[in-house]
Amino acid sequence: MKVVILCGGRGTRISEATESIPKPMIEIGGKPILWHIMKIYSSFGFNDFVLCLGYRGYVIKEYFSHYFLHMSDVTIDMNENKMEIHTTASEPWKVTMVDTGINTMTGGRLKRIKKYIGNETFMMTYGDGVADIDIAKLVSMHKKNKKLATLTAVQSAGRFGVLDIQKDSVNRFLEKPKGENSRINAGFFVLEPEVFKYIRKGDDTIWERNPLESLAKDQQLGVYKHNGFWKCMDTLRDKIELEEMIDNQDAPWQIR
Repeated sequence: MKVVILCGGRGTRISEATESIPKPMIEIGGKPILWHIMKIYSSFGFNDFVLCLGYRGYVIKEYFSHYFLHMSDVTIDMNENKMEIHTTASEPWKVTMVDTGINTMTGGRLKRIKKYIGNETFMMTYGDGVADIDIAKLVSMHKKNKKLATLTAVQSAGRFGVLDIQKDSVNRFLEKPKGENSRINAGFFVLEPEVFKYIRKGDDTIWERNPLESLAKDQQLGVYKHNGFWKCMDTLRDKIELEEMIDNQDAPWQIR
């Protein structure tokens, strides 16, 4: 099952760190947050990734094009113009990187990678959020619900729009939280290829608006309630908090 990660945004709320790199390449603990997200999926055996690139996407391409070499012990014989690779600690990842446009919205980015998905169930998430989520249980819930889409819902942090949830389905999206038990969209979707039909427009389509709202209206949007750790790196303060978790060896999402 392929994993799609949205990596094209500018990260305007954390512009201090994104002047020369895309937001998913901001490092926490010496590794890009994108790497941390991929490690979450990889720990459950999902190693086939499709990255939706946009703003400064070449930085991500360069990172992965040199990744194997950087993670290996090598001998370079400059006289013979040869390189011998001894051992490597690189992950067994297959990474497809697709230029989905600098100003393309989330739904538009997703539609642009349709040809790389085929007619198979796939997963999708944002390139700035980490969680100690059980991906296997998420996929199992999606299969059980038999809906076209399943999103992961977490407890509201107070600054995001919340979800109106009835049993295991999302009914609608609300602008303001309605109490302590309100939940928000945390990404970590499981999707059927039929969801592409809900992206009816082009690059201006915002995934979180008409496509998700239409899926909810059609009772085709399931929900996986995650009660553990989740954090979106939306601001510099968020980055600092994530860094502190790693420094204190208290990073719930990390795979050890």
